[in-house]
Amino acid sequence: MPGKIQIALASDHAGFRLKEKVREYLARRGAEVRDLGTESPEAVDYPDYAERVARQVANGQVDCGILVCGTGVGMMLAANKVPGIRAIPCTDTISAYFARAHNDGNILTLGSRLLDEATMEKIVDTWLATPFEGGRHERRIKKIDAIDEHFHTEKSS
Repeated sequence: MPGKIQIALASDHAGFRLKEKVREYLARRGAEVRDLGTESPEAVDYPDYAERVARQVANGQVDCGILVCGTGVGMMLAANKVPGIRAIPCTDTISAYFARAHNDGNILTLGSRLLDEATMEKIVDTWLATPFEGGRHERRIKKIDAIDEHFHTEKSS
């Protein structure tokens, strides 16, 4: 893991147990982890936790974020409502690699119903170790950002 990285981490109830394993794994790897909840497997609403992490990432308070729910999809949907967020669900090292290399993903979402601990560790390692390639992908990211800006500007007018 390159340097001392700051990661915001959260889950809903379905992702709680895997989130705890992610937190422990990242701490062993030397990352600074901000655990933003939930604190138990009691039912909660995942958008609340996705927004907490997404705001910290978007505001530059942390380097990146990791969100865990049952599939990773709900967290991805909610986090991507925050301007500047590119939350991407990954279920294998190939998707984790391309989420960073081509899409400059800044939040990794994981599905507790889809992953075992060993697979989670490989995905997290790949995602954190992969740099954004830039180049032709930079142009595409700028187009995504322009769409985001356009629709957020229209709604606030």
